[in-house]
Amino acid sequence: MQQHDSGRLRIVVIGAGIVGVSAALRLLADGHQVTLLDRAGPGEGTSHGNGGVLASCAVVPVTVPGLPAKAPRMLMDPDSPLFLRWSYLPRLLPWLAKYLSHCNAAETERIARALLPIVGNSLDEHRALAGDTPAGRWIAPSDYLYVYRDRAAFEGDAYGWRLRREAGFTWDEMEGAALGAYDPLLGEANRFAVRLADHGVIRDPGRYVKDLAAEFEARGGTLLRGALQGFVTENGRLTGLATDGGPLGCDRAVLATGVWSGPLARQLGISVPLESERGYHLELEAPSAMPRAPFMFASAKFVATPLEGRIRLAGVVEFGGLAAGPAKAPFELLERQLRRAMPALRWSAARQWMGHRPAPADSIPVIGPSPACGDVLMAFGHHHIGLTGGPRTGRLVADMIAGRKPNIDPAPYSPARFAV
Repeated sequence: MQQHDSGRLRIVVIGAGIVGVSAALRLLADGHQVTLLDRAGPGEGTSHGNGGVLASCAVVPVTVPGLPAKAPRMLMDPDSPLFLRWSYLPRLLPWLAKYLSHCNAAETERIARALLPIVGNSLDEHRALAGDTPAGRWIAPSDYLYVYRDRAAFEGDAYGWRLRREAGFTWDEMEGAALGAYDPLLGEANRFAVRLADHGVIRDPGRYVKDLAAEFEARGGTLLRGALQGFVTENGRLTGLATDGGPLGCDRAVLATGVWSGPLARQLGISVPLESERGYHLELEAPSAMPRAPFMFASAKFVATPLEGRIRLAGVVEFGGLAAGPAKAPFELLERQLRRAMPALRWSAARQWMGHRPAPADSIPVIGPSPACGDVLMAFGHHHIGLTGGPRTGRLVADMIAGRKPNIDPAPYSPARFAV
């Protein structure tokens, strides 16, 4: 390993989504020579298309007790937010078996404890990352509402709300006329809501990540367009990277390429059970009114977020791999569910997007050094919490490379749990 200028390292961060850009900025602040490598450019993938909510309360995984019994019925329900490309099922089954093995109380509570340190202080972490740079204009504090048909539907989610309360979250409850007064856009189909304060919105997630990357370059970082092909090691130490643009020398590397990280991690002895949880969004241009805050419609499992001049509807879970294009049914479902939830809303046009959430089978991000080569750190697998947890992950990566003791326990995220 080479060190330069009293410990200054040459570091390449692979992947310019919110996780990679956050890590690159933190490492640059530590005085390292940092290159950010991405095949498409900053903020072009999942970081562009996410729901835009800084969802600090998002500590309850999808794999709650009872999911295996519900999932078959959901797949047959045209109003369910769960979709499956049946031709992909044979390839999905090994991952799916591992995923569903976590659908018990002990595992759900363990996962929730692991997610809390990554997401629990998201608004402050984003403010600290963006500071007074142009990226900061996209950050807005807000409430975050979980909206239900009625109080009985909310009480049916008591298990998840118990986990959030145990994690330290508090909330107000609104129903009937009080909810209508909070936001008249909400129709009669949903008459109960839980309001969590101290959350936030990124009003243009793609532009936000691009502005952060521009700040990275303005501070002396290097941004390269290219794809990683492999790691070059000598006697167990990293000496460089093989890319489609030629060799790239470095002392450390951070792998933050989302769902595409699995094959690259395998080169370093890590076999992460990782799948694409295909997510969809609709953006409604020139809406007749804007929601007062982001609303998570609990039964339909989608969020309506007020962005810059538009509303983004994001959600839906589809399993179908990386190769297939988007399906029509999820977009149709999002629009159908919105018309039920906000019947008075009108808009001039709708734009469609589909992307890939990186879903490890245990729903916990993979963050830390590779057991086979400690000079390469992993930072991927954030499932639904990539935007929310990106800055905290970047801080944790920088602490690890600097040898600082982080203020959270990194053990739950260790790549060693997937060592071959």
